[in-house]
Amino acid sequence: MEVVQEKMHRLKDLYDWGLTIADDRVKGWPLMSSPLPTLGITAAYLIMVKLGPRLMAQRPPFQLKIPLIVYNLAIMLLNLYIGVELAIVSVRLQYSWFCQPVDYSTNPDEMRIAAALWWYYVSKLVEFMDTLFFILRKKTNQLTFLHIYHHSTMFCLWWIGIKWVAGGSSFLAAMMNSFVHVVMYAYYGLSALGPSMQKYLWWKKHITCIQLIQFTSAGVLGARAIVVGCDFPLWMQYALVVYMSSFIVLFGQFYVQAYRLKQKKLKGSKNGTAGQHGGSNGIAHNGVPSARQQHQANGVVRQDGQAHKEGSGRRSGGNSGGQRGGQRGGNARTRAQLRREGRARHDS
Repeated sequence: MEVVQEKMHRLKDLYDWGLTIADDRVKGWPLMSSPLPTLGITAAYLIMVKLGPRLMAQRPPFQLKIPLIVYNLAIMLLNLYIGVELAIVSVRLQYSWFCQPVDYSTNPDEMRIAAALWWYYVSKLVEFMDTLFFILRKKTNQLTFLHIYHHSTMFCLWWIGIKWVAGGSSFLAAMMNSFVHVVMYAYYGLSALGPSMQKYLWWKKHITCIQLIQFTSAGVLGARAIVVGCDFPLWMQYALVVYMSSFIVLFGQFYVQAYRLKQKKLKGSKNGTAGQHGGSNGIAHNGVPSARQQHQANGVVRQDGQAHKEGSGRRSGGNSGGQRGGQRGGNARTRAQLRREGRARHDS
């Protein structure tokens, strides 16, 4: 117990020291005075992820077409505002994409950068609604580790970013991500309109490609700043590189599973691979009986591939003929089988 208390005291001392180098400009802004509100909201989010699907298990899914359209439009516009604001002011201040120290002054343009970054942090809170909509619509297959990790960590880490570095090189990651989210939530909003829009949404996989480019670019720029040297908090640069690396791995896995492997399966089915497997098992995809199984169901298999019902004596002869034909690798009967069948019919 004493060891735990000692570690807690050390963490508190570290936090108190950290406050001495925090950005005084944001001290009184909503949610910024203490990390407890952010941590509490994140904990509530994780509880919702755990308990939400259980509470919805015995309930029908909600139909939320209008709320989804409104929500996605609102998030798209919020990200558009943040991205445009950061782009305009950073150009005016001649910010460098490679290394930009934080200016902690109350210069109006620097305050606009800080305010836009704070709104970006707030947008991560609002985006928790993504998960709530999945739960209410019973789309629990969307509650992947990537989804939960992305939403929960972004909100917490950007509280740290705003608290200590609300400006400088922080602008670039937020600006890039905001413009990516404009495209992403535009896609979500269009898809919420219904099946009639699906033919216009062929570009879904390209969103993931854009995200991967974004994460790679941010990671490379962060690594460059560490190697070359930049008057920006070094611990933030290391945190950025590690965090972007985790996204590259997770989003890369998602892309391979969702698109590359899916394309291989589709190519295999087009080349007849799936049909061959279905035939050998007697059952095609989705449990539908294969044509061969249907043709053999009643006994004798004719050359035209259709089952032919006969009497009990003829049926047994047909089954043996069908087995011989199957051993030779096809449904067509041999000439000997045709002669035997002809004699059997003549005798009857």
